[in-house]
Amino acid sequence: MNHLIILPIVWPLLVALLTMLPPFDQNLLLRRCLSVGGSAVLLLLSVLLVLQSTDGPAQLYQLGNWPAPFGISLMLDQVSSLMLCLTAILALAASLYASSSEDERGPFFHALLHFQVMGINGAFLTADLFNLFVFFEVLLIASYSLLIHGGGKAKTKAAVHYVILNLVGSALFLFALALIYGASGTLNMLDLGAKVATLSDTQLQLLQAAVALLLVVFGLKAAVMPLHFWLGNAYSAASPAVAALFAIMTKVGIYSLLRVFAMVLQDAGFVASWVFPVLWWTGLVTIVMGVLGVLASEDLRKMASYLVIVSVGSMVAILSLGTPQSVQALLYYLLHSTLATAALFLLADLIANQRGKAGDRLVNGRKVAQPVLLGAAFIVVALSIVGMPPFSGFIGKLLLLQAVPQGSAMLWFWSFLLGSSVLLLIALSRAGSILFWQVSGSDSEARLTGSRRGTALLLLVMASPLLSLFAGPLTAWCQAAAAQLQHIATLSPGAF
Repeated sequence: MNHLIILPIVWPLLVALLTMLPPFDQNLLLRRCLSVGGSAVLLLLSVLLVLQSTDGPAQLYQLGNWPAPFGISLMLDQVSSLMLCLTAILALAASLYASSSEDERGPFFHALLHFQVMGINGAFLTADLFNLFVFFEVLLIASYSLLIHGGGKAKTKAAVHYVILNLVGSALFLFALALIYGASGTLNMLDLGAKVATLSDTQLQLLQAAVALLLVVFGLKAAVMPLHFWLGNAYSAASPAVAALFAIMTKVGIYSLLRVFAMVLQDAGFVASWVFPVLWWTGLVTIVMGVLGVLASEDLRKMASYLVIVSVGSMVAILSLGTPQSVQALLYYLLHSTLATAALFLLADLIANQRGKAGDRLVNGRKVAQPVLLGAAFIVVALSIVGMPPFSGFIGKLLLLQAVPQGSAMLWFWSFLLGSSVLLLIALSRAGSILFWQVSGSDSEARLTGSRRGTALLLLVMASPLLSLFAGPLTAWCQAAAAQLQHIATLSPGAF
């Protein structure tokens, strides 16, 4: 067995534990070095796993060599390795940005950050639905504490809503797992996929009830309409480094939808008959709700939060097509949208630090002290989110448009996606003109961007040009990942 597969889970756990032990617990500088260094090591490990998954078939890792459905199974393929690499990039940027001063508000910030990374990586690697629930709980518990880190009325209010909704979601997840196990006798994803065709009508009815619950659970995690209302307040209230890391949280829901419905249950007739249509229409409505939230936003943080919802709607709608081409488009667009919105969360904080009392609110305020740096970063991020060439957003949205087959579906999706892009261009142009042109007062007291914060921002902002520069091989890689995912769906645990 390839023991490297389990390291993206074990390594963040080890780093988190070390930050709470001597000598790191008493020395903030050592904690920062350990956290940033640990994130860098995780990124190198993730790149290595990407290379391994590219060169060979999917790999199944059975803890203790216990076979399915009794053992704990992890699976590495191109899709999961891509998500691991994306998480590591965000973790590195978040830990580096927080090391400037954000982590001074509490001694356990870096420990919580790596605990959350451990949960996220576990969710991407697990091949078992029960362990997906376990890793959901790990990342959610860490996110509860990270959200309220530093205290404050807004954070507390957002955290209460966030915790209550996710507790309800966790309860529904357990009910769904019980129904799935009662119907099939297994929670192993590959084993379940192989048994779907052999289930009786009564067992299929139980499975359909479980799938309906899973749609609610994963829809809540992904912030799909009408389960999106928690995200705007939660993400905008979180500290900037936390919000940047949270950009991957909704993608855990998207990934779960992709795994369960595109791999595990693709042969179940009810998936095509009612699951995918539900995802299609909720995805389109989510785009609308996200755009309305962007247009109504009074500050840049809230605008970034609703931009996450817009991207979620686009991905859920395209996911419902269930074709390799749609999965290819989804993967590239997921990379672009996650990195772009994470960069905007950091950028909003840097702008707020230089505008005095106005902060990142879209009102007349003090001139920013570094207009070239922050202005250039805003232009790159904004144009990428809107989908203007030559940035990655243009390529991502072009792939989404091409993935939709001709007919009424094309008319609906093209109208919603292109219409939302026009409205986002108007909203972001208005925000940029207010933040950088409608200014008054002196910038002499502004807090300049430090080297650590600047490096973290640059790491995320440069992602868009790089995704465009290497769009050819990257889209080909995403196409191969989609084909591999479809192939895995036809295998049983014994095939590995």
